[in-house]
Amino acid sequence: MKKVATIKELSLKCGVSVSTVSKALNGYQDISETTRQMVLKAARETGYLPEANARVLKMRKTYNIGVLFSTLTNHGLRNEYFAHILASFKEKAAKRGYDITFIEHNIGNRKMTYLDHCRCRNFDGVFIACAEFNEPEVLELVNSDYPVVTIDHAFNEAISVLSDNVDGMRQLAQYIINQGHTKIAYIHGTRSFVTHNRLVSFNNVLRENGILIPEEYYVEGIYRSAESAEELALGLLQLPAPPTCIIASDDYAALGVMNTARRLGLKIPDDISVAGYDGISVAQALEPKLTTIKQDTDRIGAEAARQLINLIESPMTTSLDNIYLKVQLVKGGSVKNFKVNQ
Repeated sequence: MKKVATIKELSLKCGVSVSTVSKALNGYQDISETTRQMVLKAARETGYLPEANARVLKMRKTYNIGVLFSTLTNHGLRNEYFAHILASFKEKAAKRGYDITFIEHNIGNRKMTYLDHCRCRNFDGVFIACAEFNEPEVLELVNSDYPVVTIDHAFNEAISVLSDNVDGMRQLAQYIINQGHTKIAYIHGTRSFVTHNRLVSFNNVLRENGILIPEEYYVEGIYRSAESAEELALGLLQLPAPPTCIIASDDYAALGVMNTARRLGLKIPDDISVAGYDGISVAQALEPKLTTIKQDTDRIGAEAARQLINLIESPMTTSLDNIYLKVQLVKGGSVKNFKVNQ
């Protein structure tokens, strides 16, 4: 029988992924015994075991990528923004022969750091999809010898894939101003790389248009939390001089703003205009449709996978860059045009 030359060919013979073959050959415990025995039997029959397994160990590749997804909100993987990114990342990685495993704080009953988990699983690289980026454990992982790609945050020691938040906020703020608004409030997210760039862009657009807004129009909220935005919107709408438009940190937060407005008996956009950020589908199913900035979540995930695998396989020809992806202004019906009857 013809000898199987590579681990990829053995995976095709067995009908399982490259990562599963690697786990079977290296004694991992997170695959079934039936699958393990099938892979080992096929390896023996093809003469793969003594030579090709040694090749895998020499290359130190498992074809498995660790994904760090840690969020303070209770939406987790149900969040449409991250769900699309992770699905696209997994699909692109699978086409290149890689599996993904979520990074946790424990394996069985053993507690460990993120870095310890990566070492225990022997990941080839790490994708940081959502995390508190300044946490010591996250910084330890970024500063380790693992190839790392992040989204929504830039590190000098990693590749970062980001939407162009400066241009996105510029498009959104200028559109609202062009509709005749000068009293614009901004419920921005917690302090971060993304938040900073959006705030800078927002302020630059206001300055360029000769618009000054009071300090109380700037409010810090929590990303993708409708509940937090509801409370903050109530405070803005009860000001002696309330804004005519509220920009929320994201579309989920914008839904919270709209909920509060309606509870107060206000009509959107006649009494208060609302804008979001992200371009999730549920916000476009409402009436009126939400004015927002659409991020290309499918491309973010696919590009993150492509860059990480390039960094794993060709580290000497893959630079640690910040990669900015274009965004699109979605002109919904949630922002009133004051100039229509002028």
